[in-house]
Amino acid sequence: MSFKNRVCVYCGSKTGNNSSFIPQTKALGHALASNEIGLVYGGGSVGLMNEIANATLSRGGQVHGVIPQHLYDMEVAHKNLTALHITDTMHERKAMMAELSDAFIALPGGFGTFEELMEAITWLQLGIHEKTVIIFNIDGYYDKLIEFIDEAVKNKFITKDNRTLLKTGNTIEECLNHLPFYDSN
Repeated sequence: MSFKNRVCVYCGSKTGNNSSFIPQTKALGHALASNEIGLVYGGGSVGLMNEIANATLSRGGQVHGVIPQHLYDMEVAHKNLTALHITDTMHERKAMMAELSDAFIALPGGFGTFEELMEAITWLQLGIHEKTVIIFNIDGYYDKLIEFIDEAVKNKFITKDNRTLLKTGNTIEECLNHLPFYDSN
C-alpha cells in the first residue's frame, strides 16, 4: 500500500463507558487503512489510543506513534507500530504529531484530547497550519462542546468564518468526506 497522507487522531487513554466508542474507533482505524491513509496518534497502548492503533495495523495500515519519554518510561507505549517517535516533552509531542499529519480528527477523550483539539483549531485559525480539523461526534459525545463553541460565536469571541474551520461528523464517512485528500470512489 502507498500511504501519501496521514491523519492525526486525538483520543482517550481510556475507553469510556459508551458501548459505541470502541467499535467506532476500530471502524475508523479500518477505514483509514483501507483508504491508504496513515495514522498518527499519541503512541499509547491503552484506551481508545490502543484501539485505533491496533485496528489500523490489523488492516495493513501505517501507524506512527508519538510519545514523551516520561510516558514511555511508564511502559504505556505501543511496541508494534510502523514507527514510534519519543520526545522529551508533551509540547514536542504535539508539535511532532502536527508535523507528521495532514489533518486532525478528535474522538472521545478527556482533558488531553480537548487540549489537543483546541490547539489544532487555534493553529488553523492563526494560520500556523492549513490542515483540516474534525470532531468525530460519536453518539453526540461532543454535542455540548459544539453548543459551547456556537455560544462563543453568538457572544462574538469566535467569528462566524473561524467557526466554519472546525468540521464535525457523526459518522466515519462524514468525517472522511471532510478530508481534502479523501476519495470516496
